[in-house]
Amino acid sequence: PPQDAMIRKFEYVGRRLFLSIVVLLGLTVVTFTLTRMVPSNPAALYLGPRARPADIERINERFGFDRPLAEQYAMYIQGLLRGDLGDSIATKRPVLQELTDRLASTLELVMVATALSIAVGIPLGVFSAVSQGKRVDVGVRTLSIIGVSLPSFWLGLLLQLVFANALGLLPVAGRIDSSLRFTSPIQEMTGFYLVDTLATGNWVAFQDVLMHLILPAITLAAFPIGLIARMTRASMLEVLAQNYIRTAKAYGISRGRIIYRYALKNAIAPTLTVIGLSFAFALTGAFYVEVIFNWPGLGLFTARSFLNLDYPAIMGMALFGAAGYIVINLLVDLVQAWIDPRISVS
Repeated sequence: PPQDAMIRKFEYVGRRLFLSIVVLLGLTVVTFTLTRMVPSNPAALYLGPRARPADIERINERFGFDRPLAEQYAMYIQGLLRGDLGDSIATKRPVLQELTDRLASTLELVMVATALSIAVGIPLGVFSAVSQGKRVDVGVRTLSIIGVSLPSFWLGLLLQLVFANALGLLPVAGRIDSSLRFTSPIQEMTGFYLVDTLATGNWVAFQDVLMHLILPAITLAAFPIGLIARMTRASMLEVLAQNYIRTAKAYGISRGRIIYRYALKNAIAPTLTVIGLSFAFALTGAFYVEVIFNWPGLGLFTARSFLNLDYPAIMGMALFGAAGYIVINLLVDLVQAWIDPRISVS
């Protein structure tokens, strides 16, 4: 009955949320322990190179660095329950504020890259599957292997050399041109510059933001494009070999309807999983791209936190990344169950 199915879905979501909390709690233990094992003096790092012993002692007492490790962990968990991730050693600002300030920048880049990977990867996978063994299939598989094999930092540098330095067509780095602050300043409403410039009709800034997005988005989308294309091809080949596809062909149903209405709909579930995981990975693993293109997002902040031994920021980013993976995986599972009723959540 529909009521029983709804109850099973709520139970499934409840179990996943409980396991998610357990995973996050275990992650806090691991990250907290590892960061405390790094040979460093957080109070001295917080104060800078000219810190005096009295000031270091004061900071140790203020943040509890001089207390036993178990007590420090208990203080950290109490802060997490209040939504406090601690203060960044490098910037002296709350870690949560640092993450939220940079989240929109990273999300905009990741969303554009994900949209690009979906728009390119799925059609390539479909064309490859329906042209199995032909030149198109060989070409798509070759491009897919190249996409998943190229290191993102190498591809980013190559694109900069070709399109920015050699051809001068695109900006080499940054999110916007610095001169826009004086000529066409962006009125921030959402933090997504493409949305903000469109909403305010700032077409000069919109074009500049779009030009700055092209190279980092292509770099970030290269790996998901290859992955999505390969997964779509494999799923489509499996579905196209089913008896109901042969029956549809025998009834004279158009080739396009069979491919996109019957085959792709039933083959898309594994691709959705890949898309979700690629989005979650890009959200937290884009620091190579952000460092190369000086993109002011979470990745650049995380890379600088590692260099500065800013362990509150490192732990905050680790928790944020784990929570992102958990939420996206849960959403993907629910979408799969909604698209394909054969998938059970019981």
